[in-house]
Amino acid sequence: MTAEPRLRSARSAPVQPGAPPDLGLLRLPGFWVVAVLLAVGAVRMSMIAGRYAAAYPIALLTATGLFALLAVPFWFVVSELDFLEREPLGLRVLAFGWGGLVATAVSIPASAALDDLIAKLGSPHLAADWGAALAGPTVEEIAKTLGVVAIVLVARAQVNSVLDGVVYGALVGLGFQIVEDVVYAMGAVALAGRGDHVEPVITTFLLRGLLSGLWSHTLFGALAGAGIGYLVVRCERTLRTRVGVAMLGVLGAWASHVLWNSPLLRDGLGNGAVALLAVLVLKGLPPLVLIWLLVRSAHDREADYYAEQLATLDDPELITPAEAEALKSGSRRASARSHARVRAGFRARAAVRRLQRAQARLAVELSRGTQDLGRWCREVRRQRRILNRLGHPEAIAPAGKGPWRRTASAVFSTALAVAVLWAAVSTLVGGG
Repeated sequence: MTAEPRLRSARSAPVQPGAPPDLGLLRLPGFWVVAVLLAVGAVRMSMIAGRYAAAYPIALLTATGLFALLAVPFWFVVSELDFLEREPLGLRVLAFGWGGLVATAVSIPASAALDDLIAKLGSPHLAADWGAALAGPTVEEIAKTLGVVAIVLVARAQVNSVLDGVVYGALVGLGFQIVEDVVYAMGAVALAGRGDHVEPVITTFLLRGLLSGLWSHTLFGALAGAGIGYLVVRCERTLRTRVGVAMLGVLGAWASHVLWNSPLLRDGLGNGAVALLAVLVLKGLPPLVLIWLLVRSAHDREADYYAEQLATLDDPELITPAEAEALKSGSRRASARSHARVRAGFRARAAVRRLQRAQARLAVELSRGTQDLGRWCREVRRQRRILNRLGHPEAIAPAGKGPWRRTASAVFSTALAVAVLWAAVSTLVGGG
């Protein structure tokens, strides 16, 4: 590598190399502000949970368990978005906690107050039709976006790509989504007036979990987080441009939320499971496609950057050109692990996974210019020796299998999602 690409990457690269996790957070005033807000939110939500626990203990336990299980695949997928430079666990938990405690505690009373204001300034009819579409998104998207801003304030060095903003925003949205869904489920139990029964909880889980979960708050938070990530990272752009993109990200989250909550298409496609499924797709698919394109673009740019860092090593024992190409794509990484299992067994598959993790960490440390390179070089070499002993010296994806695997995975995932949605919609429609 010449000096010229190095100068380019220092200013215009999609990644602004950050420092390792800072252990001096306790000295930052912003950390204590965030900690206090989290504590206040925890107290507020604990009071709400305590009231429900006293009246409907079985329903509350069921709702908490169901939505906690729903959070697991979302958490896993969001955390895996940034394989090459994974966000620290503590900050991921902080993002989730902000959404579940702070944003939720603020939004419950504030949304109700704004809904009342719409009724007074407009009309009760307007509030009945559009209150949920205007009040909820306005309060909730601001509260959730402030969670990503809080992470920037307490750990700026850990937000060094647009993809980081997407991950933190999505986790804030996930925390909000899970806690809000539990509150809605308990509200449905109270509204049913049949005591401590779980049927309203199951219905709410199907409606707000399986049907709305795919394109709900996690998605909205990711859109806003992408805007904040752009504002923080893309230093080669003018401040006006970066602020404009950040505002577009938040506005996109708000508009997607408004569309989802709006009465549009409520009666326009008829009755039955097909009509309801069509409405869900028409309202939810546009922001889902948008965030998929954003994530894909940000991931590819970041992967190219880290591959350039690894190329400076010029050492095939640390990484070969074919391994660097495989490392850039989630489907090719998976294909390389599968290829190792077929050729040399499960031990080789595990060694390839550890090798990929070590190579990714080595790329991050190279970009930071830290003194910890030796540790990760030794780890890469150690996994290489294991693979050599197993007769599979290179962690590569077989030629021609990456695109097919990606296509097959997309088709299977789409078919599975449609099947789950269809089952849930049919259950709700049939039960109604």
